[in-house]
Amino acid sequence: MLDLFMLQGSSFAGSIDSLVWLVTFIVGTWFVLVEGIFFWLLFRYRKQDGVKAEYFDDGREHAIKHVWIEWPHRAILALDVIIIYGAISVWMEVKMYVPVTDETIRITAQQWAWTFQHAGKDNKIGTADDIILIDEMHVEVGKKYLFELASKDVLHSFSVPVWRLKQDAIPGRVITGWFEPTLAGEYDVQCAEICGIGHGIMPAKLYVEYPEKHAAWLENPAPMLASSNPQ
Repeated sequence: MLDLFMLQGSSFAGSIDSLVWLVTFIVGTWFVLVEGIFFWLLFRYRKQDGVKAEYFDDGREHAIKHVWIEWPHRAILALDVIIIYGAISVWMEVKMYVPVTDETIRITAQQWAWTFQHAGKDNKIGTADDIILIDEMHVEVGKKYLFELASKDVLHSFSVPVWRLKQDAIPGRVITGWFEPTLAGEYDVQCAEICGIGHGIMPAKLYVEYPEKHAAWLENPAPMLASSNPQ
């Protein structure tokens, strides 16, 4: 699985990785098969002294087309249906189905920084005890979060690789989504949309904390050093 190369840090990361592996396996198998046949045909029917080119009549040509074109075409269409079904299933899980969430976070992108507005100890967004940080987001492992994503200026893209989450931020719109962190640690937040000359210097830090650590942070929500232990 992809988690051999990148940690799976959200509840739907495994579903997305499985879809990627499904597409990779199907496309990879066809690639190896077709290239193998292609090079075998090159070798089998290479030019040889004393061997003339062979021509087919209409009946044999039709049979060859049936075996080498029609049946593979039907197989590819059937596999496409499998990929489409898998893609729609994952899309429904990640984008269309929003479970009951525990907390809301407002995320605002701008050239070239992220603003994260967390609910304070009252667990309600938009109240006096909200915690607003630049380029630093804090969440609790095992909790479901609703996010409200907006942009102040141009197109940005909120990307958290460990969660397999990427959502465009569009000026003039508030886009909602959800996530459930499953792995405590310190991770990267990226902008995955070229948004200007400072695009490359628009990272942020994500801290996924266990309940005790997160509760302590709520009591003293000062920005954390990059070297701190979020667990």
